[in-house]
Amino acid sequence: MCYLTPTVLSVQQAIPNGCPAKALGPSQRLTLSVQALAGHQTVTGLADELDVSRKFVYQQAATAKAALEEAFAAADEPEDKVLFYLPVTKNWIRQVTIALVFLCHSSLRGIVEFWRDLFSVKMCVATVHNILQDAVDKARPYNRQQNLANVKIAGLDEIFQNGLPVCVGADVASGYCFLLSLGDHRDADTWGVHLLDLKERGFAPEATIADFGAGIRAGQQLAMPGSTCRGDVFHALQEITPVVSYLENRAYDAIEALHKLEQKKIKTKKRGRPTQSVARKVSLARPVAASAVTLADDIALLKGWLHYDIFAVSGMPYPERCELFDFICTELKAREHLCPHRIPRVRTLLENHRDELLAFAAQLDADLMNLATDFQVPVDVVRELADIQALGEHHPRRWQKEAALRDKLRRRFHGLNAAVQDLTDQVVRASSIIENINSRLRSYFFLRKQLGPEYLELLQFFLNHHRFLRSDRPERVGKSPAELLTGQSHPHWLEMLGYRLFSRN
Repeated sequence: MCYLTPTVLSVQQAIPNGCPAKALGPSQRLTLSVQALAGHQTVTGLADELDVSRKFVYQQAATAKAALEEAFAAADEPEDKVLFYLPVTKNWIRQVTIALVFLCHSSLRGIVEFWRDLFSVKMCVATVHNILQDAVDKARPYNRQQNLANVKIAGLDEIFQNGLPVCVGADVASGYCFLLSLGDHRDADTWGVHLLDLKERGFAPEATIADFGAGIRAGQQLAMPGSTCRGDVFHALQEITPVVSYLENRAYDAIEALHKLEQKKIKTKKRGRPTQSVARKVSLARPVAASAVTLADDIALLKGWLHYDIFAVSGMPYPERCELFDFICTELKAREHLCPHRIPRVRTLLENHRDELLAFAAQLDADLMNLATDFQVPVDVVRELADIQALGEHHPRRWQKEAALRDKLRRRFHGLNAAVQDLTDQVVRASSIIENINSRLRSYFFLRKQLGPEYLELLQFFLNHHRFLRSDRPERVGKSPAELLTGQSHPHWLEMLGYRLFSRN
């Protein structure tokens, strides 16, 4: 049932009897006002269609607009209005304490102040410690009983806290942290013992990836003889990038020094003074600047080949990568005398770890060959398709090359294109997941000088069972690393610790 507002009644009373406007019912007035607000017809057109005045149409539109604004106006509620009540129990206090530690990164003394100031609850640091210790006993079985058979590529690394190493290991695909252990050493025996313990839980990855720490690689060979430990290309590039920056800055300094000498020579000549001394300095500085510029350009070029050709997912076959890699090492060695305190270190690292750094390329060649066999096409076609996908959607030459390949492959194109995309997406060249976990660990470590294995046990449980709120990879959003690793869902991490979550319903 429709009720006329006072504004409508006053308008109706002002209209003489027998007028077409007076004869319009509420539903017709509603339709008229909506049409006037929508603007699909002019006010004059609407007035002529219903044989009413333009003033009447404007009045109906104003009435409808006022009604809409009133309907959608925010309700003014007092700031002190009670929204809901909390059933505060000891268990609720315990779970909030744990949440403050891991969700809010709060220190133990900060938690004590939180309860004292906001809830008038007296709590000491020892009580907070006991609450966390009780949670450790509940979390430990989840860490120890997790099957690691689904780990295909594992990242290994070390992070230091208060001078002591913390060994870290994680699944590259899911981000599941299967190792977080504090120790006194990071040698081969330490890593070997950790990896042997992991093998008892099904840990048998196709390969691991790590930086160039000797302890990790030696320990892996002790625990898993013959297994592959790939080199992290990120760390290799991090070694050569500062050298390029240093040489570029040195070249700019040499150019600036040469420019100042040339300006000094000009000023000296204008003043009518002898310029032999300055000219001699200019003649000596000019080849120095030219040599510095040439060296900076050469090293930058070699670094570019390393980054965009050798370490790229799409690119040349493995043998050609090795050949270019060796060429770069040779060129670096030929220039060592020009920067003896920086270039030799980079060249030695690259030479000693060539096979580890290019292990991903050898595996990629084998996978591309398998795809070529499955789709019965030459391997060069599969590699060409991978190169096309690497160009990006907005590259001007991508669609021309892709169209030619579509005509060549016809019905096989879509299946092969999807298979190549899936393969290249899974290529692992760097231990980025470990660096990500290390950055997250650091935000927890800085609150405590002494970590203790119990705290790390609980932290590992939280990292593995806390669901991602956001991620660059859509498949991770709303899921925890444990769910990504196993494909099976689990309750909220606080519920796994035996607590019941509060619900306003």
